Amino acid sequence: MVKTIPSFVLGRLNASTYQPRTPRRLNSLRPRTVNGASRRAGAGWVRTMIVLTVLLLLQFDTYASAQLDRLRRSQTLERPLPAETPMVLIPGGPFEMGAAGTQALEDERPRHRVTLDAFMMDMYEVTTAQYGAFLAETGRAAPWLWETVSPVLHSDRPVIGVDWYDADAYCRWMGKRLPTESEWEKAARGGDGRLYPWGNQGPTKDVANFALGARFSYSQVLMPVRSYESGKSPFGLYQMAGNAGEWVSDWYGANYYERSPETNPSGPENGQFKVLRGGSWSDLPKYLLTYGRFKLPPETRNSYTGFRCAKS
Repeated sequence: MVKTIPSFVLGRLNASTYQPRTPRRLNSLRPRTVNGASRRAGAGWVRTMIVLTVLLLLQFDTYASAQLDRLRRSQTLERPLPAETPMVLIPGGPFEMGAAGTQALEDERPRHRVTLDAFMMDMYEVTTAQYGAFLAETGRAAPWLWETVSPVLHSDRPVIGVDWYDADAYCRWMGKRLPTESEWEKAARGGDGRLYPWGNQGPTKDVANFALGARFSYSQVLMPVRSYESGKSPFGLYQMAGNAGEWVSDWYGANYYERSPETNPSGPENGQFKVLRGGSWSDLPKYLLTYGRFKLPPETRNSYTGFRCAKS
């Protein structure tokens, strides 16, 4: 840190170059010097005062910095951690996964019966406040666009800009995991095969956050994670369609439904892409379907994708 020397000290430093005119009548009061001894003694006194002043300034600055650091630490320790997301029990049993007919894409067919064990799912998406606590604790690199997050304004918005590895690490840190693709779909559509989390009616602005274009802003396009009461899934989960798309644990396989196990499928063993579900604030209604599938490389970070966690 560069230290600033006070102006009065600078004045002393420049004394040798500035010689004020002395009135003639005071000349007789000047001490007579022998070989400039008095002049040298005066200059030595000035240098001593300069050194002492600078040392005092440095000591005060160090003390003030230490006090500020202690204050910041105490505020961090006293700040309460964000509340943990409530989890909902999704009962075990069978459900119809995927879709049939020409309205479904090839990787969404065939419609098939899947049986799952009971599991728990987060009621809503992971928020910026919750993810911020994870970053502070672990020192993990911040998500894309994290510098635009306001702790005051956006604490209840879903975190975006996380890649699959970030989402997986957060869930493990919480003692949870990412849901499988089949778990996510059952939590979103229930046992009646509905097209959307709220039923078979197309999405409106009363039930989901979608179709807002492509320009991102935490304040303008993302909604608080507990919004849209009438858009909840049959199990009471918020925003399983729209707002932020959600990473799941599975690798993507285009033809996986043709050969997936009937009980607790967990996706291919490996692959190039990871699966996302739910659609986002930017997507059109057709991408909010409960059986809709998306794929991205796992290292992708964008403004459309967040996540929620599950637990066995």
